[in-house]
Amino acid sequence: MQDSRVRVYLAMSIDGFIAGPGGDLSWLPDADPSAEQAPVQPGALSYDDFIADVGALLMGRITYDTVRGFDVPWPYGDMPVLVASSRPLDSDPPPHVRRVQGPIQELVAQAKQDAGDLDVYLDGGVMIRQAAEADLIDEITLTVVPVVLGAGHTLFAGMQRRYPLEFVAHHDYPGGLVQLRTRPTGR
Repeated sequence: MQDSRVRVYLAMSIDGFIAGPGGDLSWLPDADPSAEQAPVQPGALSYDDFIADVGALLMGRITYDTVRGFDVPWPYGDMPVLVASSRPLDSDPPPHVRRVQGPIQELVAQAKQDAGDLDVYLDGGVMIRQAAEADLIDEITLTVVPVVLGAGHTLFAGMQRRYPLEFVAHHDYPGGLVQLRTRPTGR
């Protein structure tokens, strides 16, 4: 049995924000850029290809509340979703969603157990920072959107140490989006 990888896949403004003030996501493109038309460079990682390798999702509470606030059906189907929160979830969470608590190492271990042979999708700024601090992330795929937000929720601000990454690949999309695939140095 292959050990599950812990992977991040998200969009970020050019100034490092993953959401604007108040959680604003209106700056994001409407769809996965690779789905709109063929990428400029072959080998880009579409969301569909990424999620096909995922067996469980570990997300923070703010991310969960944001997704629940979208006017769409629950996007993760029957995939196990672990929501890190000290508060109870809403009164009718989707099937296969459960609240978890504890140190990030324990949360990632639970998510890996749920993922089986597949990967763990880590989502939410606080969760990503905690996992980075604990050296638990295997790969980060960021799609940089050519917009400066100036304020909002940052991805890496507040980390307590340097976190060296190496570029694995980069891909340009029509419209100016750039996808950066990285992994922690030495992995």
